[in-house]
Amino acid sequence: MKSERGFTLLEMLVATTIMGIAITGLLSGIAGATRNAARVRDHDRAVQLARLRMNELLVDLRLPRDIPVGGQFDPAISGGLDAGWQARLTTFELPPVMTPGQLALDRIGLEVWWETGGQRRSLALEAFRTRTLKAEDLAVGQR
Repeated sequence: MKSERGFTLLEMLVATTIMGIAITGLLSGIAGATRNAARVRDHDRAVQLARLRMNELLVDLRLPRDIPVGGQFDPAISGGLDAGWQARLTTFELPPVMTPGQLALDRIGLEVWWETGGQRRSLALEAFRTRTLKAEDLAVGQR
């Protein structure tokens, strides 16, 4: 009798089953990595938006004190991400004896939010800036 070389049908079915299981595992891993990458991308985008907004708030001398301000980011800037912000300027520290020309320390608290996957996520930043006290600050007793 001649010995024929090759695979039996049973061997082919077993090999196909093993390959199917391996491919399914790989695809589910890739899907999880893609979700994580999208989440990290959205978070990084929100961090960049927060830095941009905080820089603008730090130089805005007309920012109202103790009144929350906020808004939405333009989708062209946010990369299509539904995102917004809310900020508040408060006095953080005053000198013991307040006279015009002395420095006071203000705190700017900023919260940036964004929608991803049907969930609202947010991050908070705070920054400090100095301001020179004026006579009208002392008259009103601004804190």
